[in-house]
Amino acid sequence: MPSIPLDLCRIRAITLDLDDTLWPIWPTIARAESVLQSWLAEHAPATRALYAEPGALRALRSRMDQLRPDLRHDLSALRRESIRMALTQAGEDPALAEPAFEVFFDERQRVDLFEDALPALEYLSSRWPVVALSNGNADLQRVGLGRYFHASISAREVGAAKPDARVFHRGAQAAGVSAAQVLHIGDDAHLDGLGALRAGMQTVWLNRENADWPHPGTRPHAVVSSLHALKPLLAPVSINPTF
Repeated sequence: MPSIPLDLCRIRAITLDLDDTLWPIWPTIARAESVLQSWLAEHAPATRALYAEPGALRALRSRMDQLRPDLRHDLSALRRESIRMALTQAGEDPALAEPAFEVFFDERQRVDLFEDALPALEYLSSRWPVVALSNGNADLQRVGLGRYFHASISAREVGAAKPDARVFHRGAQAAGVSAAQVLHIGDDAHLDGLGALRAGMQTVWLNRENADWPHPGTRPHAVVSSLHALKPLLAPVSINPTF
């Protein structure tokens, strides 16, 4: 797939997706749900029994999107309220939702980085301010990556989720530059690639699976199969003397 050439001289900041860009998200969520189930077995056994079937708690969490549209951009609140509903349905104390969620959330921060993540973060953060843009609820300090990021923007704080341009524009604002001066990097062709293009940014699509670009009439500025490819792609850019 041909791409629009990157204008390397324009780049003054990087915005970066997190889930499935720096680490695989679903193994992380599955492990956190397993830890939650073990906690429920000890502290809320009726709830554990009611939702013992594999995927039952995740299905309830998915239902919460429709039941609480006011929380649709706050994944932590949606998860917490789904646990509260499960407890209520099982006749147990709904106040247990708070400690139960903390058990889930703590495990959700124990991510297994892709092998190319740290080298890329070290390279990017040494040259530009890097701002995380995520629809999820990873806590970069608890994950252990906070030192690489100038700022972190979530859908919850913006009140909108990628591909909404407001998320990307908030990222540019956090970096102190215009959207046109930002290079966005992410794995999702729609949420990251198309969203960044529509927000006026340059974009690199991280295409680990060698998929086809799904948006006719548009194309990213570059496509890479690994974050290791970022350094040779961006190496001609000199270090930003103001950062």
